[in-house]
Amino acid sequence: MKIEGLLFDMDGVICDSAKYHYLAWKKLANHLGFDLDIHQNEHLKGLSRRESIDALLKIGDVSFLEDKIEELMALKNSWYLELIKNMDESDLLPGALDFINSAKKNGFKVALGSSSKNASAILKYLNIENLFDAVVDGTHVTNSKPHPEVFLLGAKMLGVNPKNSIVFEDATSGVEAALNGNFKCVGIGKKGTLHKADIVVNNLGEITLNQLEEFFQKA
Repeated sequence: MKIEGLLFDMDGVICDSAKYHYLAWKKLANHLGFDLDIHQNEHLKGLSRRESIDALLKIGDVSFLEDKIEELMALKNSWYLELIKNMDESDLLPGALDFINSAKKNGFKVALGSSSKNASAILKYLNIENLFDAVVDGTHVTNSKPHPEVFLLGAKMLGVNPKNSIVFEDATSGVEAALNGNFKCVGIGKKGTLHKADIVVNNLGEITLNQLEEFFQKA
């Protein structure tokens, strides 16, 4: 396999914005009279905003009419937008910037593939809005992960073959999306959680381009 493109999820791979999502969803849960702990929050990772609130309401065993759900999603998003205004380069995860810059210098095409509708704003806060050759976020797709749409669109924009491209993901739904799209996948996180990925590392600082090429040449 000759690697053509590298596609990165954002939350938990490039930066630590996931913690702000958690704080906003937890605040909404408390607003509705129940709590959301860090373990329950795992079920919300990688989902669209609508799927996330459905999962949250299931955790709290509450239900609302559609108009109220729309109102709650807007409320959560307003809290989240306030929280991420504090983001800067210090929120980049270990090795992420160096790894992507190295990939670009070595001629690899790179794309962002995120479910977040706020990805563009976050990239600006992190001062990396010009880092990627293509950016696909929640405003560009109709199907959320584990559907592979976000990564397939990213590959199309890069002009690369999914079979010869690698997705970097921290969520189980994201790993499944990559595999569903016939991509190779590097999991960022715990091996027990991301066991379906081809390789699992704690962060992008733990792997090199040479190691990736050697691994996938043997695959």
